[in-house]
Amino acid sequence: QLQASGGGLVQAGASLRLSCAASGRTFWYATGWFRQAPGKEREFVAVRSGANTDYADSVKGRFTISRDNAKNTVYLQMNSLKPEDTALYYCAAKSTYGSSWYLSSSYDYWGQGTLVTVSS
Repeated sequence: QLQASGGGLVQAGASLRLSCAASGRTFWYATGWFRQAPGKEREFVAVRSGANTDYADSVKGRFTISRDNAKNTVYLQMNSLKPEDTALYYCAAKSTYGSSWYLSSSYDYWGQGTLVTVSS
């Protein structure tokens, strides 16, 4: 089970840190963050698999995904937020190797979403 938190309303240029706490199962092949803006498709934001990370071009250099194994929690540090980052953010976990980690359909478990609103 995944529990996402940390969203909120901030001004452009501010920072937020999202958290995704896992309970039960503690090992995943990959954990990722996706987001969905109103009227748009859910899109990939970031992923971490072991020591490997990858990001959507739109957030590279601004967002960082990290993991605290002791707390079984994955974080998404978001800096220099822009109004276009406004969305419902979801954490997700992928239990097996093979399918693309850029696709939401590849993930087996999802958190409930946390809303990030960035005002201009």
